[in-house]
Amino acid sequence: MSHAAQILAALAVPIAGAFLIWATARRPLLQEVVSVVTAVALFGLVLSLAPAVAAGGAPRVALFDIVPGLPIAFALEPLGMLFALIASFLWIATTVYSIGYVRANKEEHRTRYYVCFAAALASAIGVAFAGNMFTLFLFYEALTLSTYPLVTHSGTEEARRAGRTYLGILLSTSIVLQLFAILWTWVEAGTLDFQMGGILAGAVSERTAAVLLVLYMFGIGKAALMPLHGWLPAAMVAPTPVSALLHAVAVVKAGVFTVLKVIVYIFGIDFLRGMAGSEWLIAVASTTIVIASLIALRQDDLKRRLAYSTVSQLSYVVLGGALATSAGVVGGAMHIATHAFGKITLFFCAGAIYTAAHKRLVSELDGIGYRMPVTMGAFAVGALGLIGLPPFAALWSKWYLVAGADEGSHIAVIAVLLGSSLLNALYFVPILVRAFFPASGMPVTPGRAEAPWPILAATLVAALGTAALFFYPQALLTLVEPLGAIR
Repeated sequence: MSHAAQILAALAVPIAGAFLIWATARRPLLQEVVSVVTAVALFGLVLSLAPAVAAGGAPRVALFDIVPGLPIAFALEPLGMLFALIASFLWIATTVYSIGYVRANKEEHRTRYYVCFAAALASAIGVAFAGNMFTLFLFYEALTLSTYPLVTHSGTEEARRAGRTYLGILLSTSIVLQLFAILWTWVEAGTLDFQMGGILAGAVSERTAAVLLVLYMFGIGKAALMPLHGWLPAAMVAPTPVSALLHAVAVVKAGVFTVLKVIVYIFGIDFLRGMAGSEWLIAVASTTIVIASLIALRQDDLKRRLAYSTVSQLSYVVLGGALATSAGVVGGAMHIATHAFGKITLFFCAGAIYTAAHKRLVSELDGIGYRMPVTMGAFAVGALGLIGLPPFAALWSKWYLVAGADEGSHIAVIAVLLGSSLLNALYFVPILVRAFFPASGMPVTPGRAEAPWPILAATLVAALGTAALFFYPQALLTLVEPLGAIR
């Protein structure tokens, strides 16, 4: 099979899976098998494309022109390959987890749930493999629409209200700001193709580029830069596997991935670094990191604490791009992966706690480590990983971010990065203290009661991934190091 055929197959497999899931609605066990097989097949296809990209290749396929010179096109490059590998691998874990979660919690509308999951992953792969900004925009919007039914899955008034916030912020920012920026870029540069070193240098003035940067950065609402972050905590009304999808696999990662694509391939890091009107992005990303962390400290609802943690952690990626240094871009790209594994582990643990113990609040978790030692052990891995402690993967991404700030002589950014790791510890460590060292000194409820095995298995796979990326960082660096060399 040619690389072009493999790219198209990777887009087609989750769509075909969605139809098969719908067709097997009356046979739940077969439906679950179809979901898992589809996820595994997608990862296999994506993985088969990785060697070509790692070797410096850039397979490409164009379908048809929207207008002359503007095709729907797909092309592989290191950043897209990284995102596709993360999304497709973690979809397997999320699918297995969902099977246990849906069964244990007797979730309704099972077919719609699995179909929308498959549609969301098809959209995420489209975002990852997009060969130009317009193709990316189409799949970016498809991702918003396919995840909306998941956010409103429970059908309650709270869920519908959260869905309106979700759609309102994400659609308005992308259509009013991002689409306008895309069309303006096309008019000025004559192309929307992702190119080494960017397409705007020499095509627009610095003043125009500064305006475009504002439109792009706030138009990519999925990156959750403040003050356009409210959709993310609101979406926590969704079932926990959906929260994991939103925070680790597809939606927010599509946001920060798009931010880096725009910085690296539309602006170019040399051009951005020399722009007088780009320093504000460093300030906004740094402010989001700190403020979201402070808000997380005050959240008693476990999923909301994790949500604000995500808002903060996403801006590490934005900050890496905004620094416009080689190490900064590499660190931002690495953090897409390290945060994905750490955060999905934490959300899986939150869902396991709810399923086995029916607890949602941090204040209710005294002694939960005695009842659920495996789950809370995994939680410790995810939490310590996101803090940036060894032997867990986020240490490397944070190391490169600090190196990127030093490379650009941004001393204040180094302080933000180090201080935010302390804030990470302040909102994660108390959960572990409650779990394993309750105030009473004894477990509140004796005996062990872990979640069903599919939930536990998926959680352990995610936790192991968080540790594995620490010991084998070259798996990430092989893909992302070329990004820092782009000129």
